[in-house]
Amino acid sequence: MEKNNKSNEAIVTKDAVGLLHVQAKNTETKEINICFSSDHAVVESQSDKNTNCSWSIKVSKQAFDKSRLENNGSAFVGVLRFKNMRNEDETKNQTVLNNEVYGITMRANISNLTDNIEMFFTNNDKVMTASCSSWDGKGELNWTTSGCVTETNKQSNTIKCSCSHLTFFAVLMSPPDARNTVPDLEPLTFITSVGCGISMFFMAVALFMHFLLRKAKSNQATKILMNMFVALCLLNASFLSNESVANTEDNAACVFIALLLHYSMLASFTWFFIQALHMYLWLIRQNVTITNYMRKITVLGWAFPAPIVIAIASAGEYKTLILKTTSGKISRMCWITNPIVHYAVNIGYYALVFIFTTGIFIMIVTKVVQARRMRATDGKRKTFRKQLMMVLSLFLLFGLTWSVAFFSYGPMLIPSYYIFTVLNSLQGFFLFLYYYHIHNNVAGCFSDDPESTDSSTTITQSSTNAVENIYN
Repeated sequence: MEKNNKSNEAIVTKDAVGLLHVQAKNTETKEINICFSSDHAVVESQSDKNTNCSWSIKVSKQAFDKSRLENNGSAFVGVLRFKNMRNEDETKNQTVLNNEVYGITMRANISNLTDNIEMFFTNNDKVMTASCSSWDGKGELNWTTSGCVTETNKQSNTIKCSCSHLTFFAVLMSPPDARNTVPDLEPLTFITSVGCGISMFFMAVALFMHFLLRKAKSNQATKILMNMFVALCLLNASFLSNESVANTEDNAACVFIALLLHYSMLASFTWFFIQALHMYLWLIRQNVTITNYMRKITVLGWAFPAPIVIAIASAGEYKTLILKTTSGKISRMCWITNPIVHYAVNIGYYALVFIFTTGIFIMIVTKVVQARRMRATDGKRKTFRKQLMMVLSLFLLFGLTWSVAFFSYGPMLIPSYYIFTVLNSLQGFFLFLYYYHIHNNVAGCFSDDPESTDSSTTITQSSTNAVENIYN
């Protein structure tokens, strides 16, 4: 190049194309712009910039000055564009923009620049999140964003990377939620999987026992509990299969499993509400007559969540949610990706259920305490263990264990994750123990009998006797 008095020379290899630019000794140092089109690179003049560049770079005067210091007064920059250079393990949750990696060298230690190297990329994907990353070219392909700033201009469809050093560069594209890092995701997932599996097994046993023995006296409270078991079974089954479906990357299947998971969760919340409502009518109100009582609450429990999930599905909010562990492992889930929709629908809906069920819980516990005091002189006071079991049973029946999610912030974040995961993944198992305790003495626990031919249900039990029999 010196002999032919050239300042620019194309570089073409089997795996890369690029350009070498030289600024000879005793010449003015100036910044340059290099434009890469589809198959070659050119140095642009300031007055005649090419707007058809898929990628361009501006090398600052400060960088050339550093190059001169280490190259006997000469300065040069070599730029190479590599195609299909990626590591599957490192970028499985991300894609490399245009599937291209760029290597830049000035045969000098170029770092800690104040006038940064700037790179501009054309980007037609307005959904994915861009991240300017670099690799030092040593060892495994471990990308880092250190030393680079990313700016995205959606109006001009460009990404600007401003970096204070030189090495290999690429723009990594990831789904918007791939940056969501969940601490302790792996152990929490393991606990949930084991707990949901145990719960599903025991709830299936309870359902089998119930329908096998359905000729026996079965009251409305037991039927409500069975509906709750079905909802929780659907919730556990859809959760356990969710990640496998998400990994198939089949959009239709992902939408379906997300819809099923969401529907079963809202149905479970609704049956918590119905359980509390039934206990309220049985213990608090007394002498209530309701026409087609079971039919009405069954329709409420299963039909109420349907319009909500249909509306969300119609809006296209069920998508693949990507969660990242602190160690970098990726987990996919089909769920609601819009945080506003998630909090408004799920947290808001459960908050209403929680307020109602908590109020009923306090009323019932108050009546239990009063009943124990009234009957203490007769020697009929229940032991502390049985009273504690009654309180825990109500907690499970009313779904109050889900309220732990309200404390998932600050120093309580990790502990609340574990408490929430253990209690709710094993909720079906705990409810089975409750069902097993009461199913041999149904009439003694709840007095409302659905076997009557009358279309109306009248709940007429003495308040004191009802409270005494709540956990017999």
